[in-house]
Parts: sequence; C-alpha cells; structure tokens
Amino acid sequence: MKNIFIGILIPLLGTALGASCVFIMKKEINELVNKGLLGFASGVMIAASIWSLIIPAIDMSKNLGKFAFFPAAVGVLIGIVFMLILDKIIPHLHLDNDKPEGVKSEKLRKTTMLVLAVVLHNIPEGMAVGIVFAGVMNNGAAITLAGAFALSIGIAIQNFPEGAIISMPLRGEGMSKGKSFLSGFLSGVVEPIGAILTIVFSSVLTPVMPYLLSFAAGAMIYVVVEELIPEASIGNHSNISTIGFAVGFVIMMILDVALS
Repeated sequence: MKNIFIGILIPLLGTALGASCVFIMKKEINELVNKGLLGFASGVMIAASIWSLIIPAIDMSKNLGKFAFFPAAVGVLIGIVFMLILDKIIPHLHLDNDKPEGVKSEKLRKTTMLVLAVVLHNIPEGMAVGIVFAGVMNNGAAITLAGAFALSIGIAIQNFPEGAIISMPLRGEGMSKGKSFLSGFLSGVVEPIGAILTIVFSSVLTPVMPYLLSFAAGAMIYVVVEELIPEASIGNHSNISTIGFAVGFVIMMILDVALS
C-alpha cells in the first residue's frame, strides 16, 4: 500500500517542481522552450495512452477472442466524449488566448480560468494513475507495479513543464512568486485526489477495468489533440514542438517497456 501511495503522489511532485521554476527563472518562458515543452507533454501522454492504458485494456479482454478490441474502442470513445463535455461546461482560459471557453462566467478572474484550464488537462491523468494502480491491486496479471510506476513517472515528467507553463505566465501578469507557485501546484492536486477516489472504488470497478483504462486513454488523447498540439503549432518554429513530441514519446515508451 505504501508503494501505491508513493506512486499516486509522484505526478504531483512533477507539477510542484515545474511550478517552482517561478523562483529561479525570468517572468516569461521563451517561445521556443514553451513549444518544445508542449510537444514533449503531448508525446508523453500519447505514448502513455498506448502502452500503459490501451494495450493493457486489450490484454485484459483476450477472453473475447477477435473482439478483444471492443472494450478498448468503446472506452476511448467514451473518454473523448467525456472530456468534450467537460470542455464545454468548465469555464477556462488557455494561454495566449483572450477568449474564455466553456460556460460563460464574468465572476471568475483570468488567473482562475488559466488554472482551471490546466486542472481540466489533469483530470484524465489523475484518473489514469488511479486506474493502473487499482489494476495492480485487483488484476496484477495484466498490470504490474513497475508498469504502474512507469506511467506515474511519465506523467510526472509531463507535469514538470505543465507546472512551469501555468506558474510563469501568472508571475508575468504581476502575481507574486509565492502565489504563482501555489496556483501551479494546486492545479496538479486534482491528480492524486482523482487517483485516490479511483482506488477507493477499485473493487467495484474491477469488472469494467478494460473500459476504464481505455477511457482514461481517450480522455488524455482528447487533451493532446484538442489543446496541446494546436497550442504548440501556432506561429513560427512548430518544428520544435514536433521534436519535443518525438522525445517525449520515446522516453515514455522506454520507461513503460523497461520498467514493466
């Protein structure tokens, strides 16, 4: 149980380390660095979706024979639809964009909506971590503890730039270093909370584990395709984000295979 607790906190550590960059860096992130970080995060999330979530979901469904793909296919689609609904409901604002998305709310400050945008990204990641560790507890044959840690470490690596991407612009808008760090840190708290809730209900969720794994994968894929890649491709030097994607994808693939 101690290992599982540590595992679900690792992604939050990545967010905290990224947010702490506000204490040692300038007020703004260099455009090239920002694009590289966005691409890197995209690569990690896509690789994690495939190796840590979709493939285990298919392996768990081998008893279905030729239809072993069915739970994974259904789960991915439901995960995408789920994130699409949240994207339309939760008021949030992306960097370099003055037009808020989701339900209109004039009471929310810009900084709050910036944090909510990152929280929206972190929801599927927290679910993914919780689901794989729940799988270790209830179906260890398909998901190993090492494999679960690989996903957790991969998301932590991805969270490092994400923490910086939220805290640095807030500092650039005049917020103090302490509050900027706290905002970046709190944006990642949703991950361990979601993971813990998933594990608490894991005994009930075990029969539908393949659907849940692929659901988390679909949710993460939605975030990458809808938000991260478009943001990384805007303007000049989009090739930097492509390189970042390749590096992130390969690192996450190596982690998952080497630690499984």
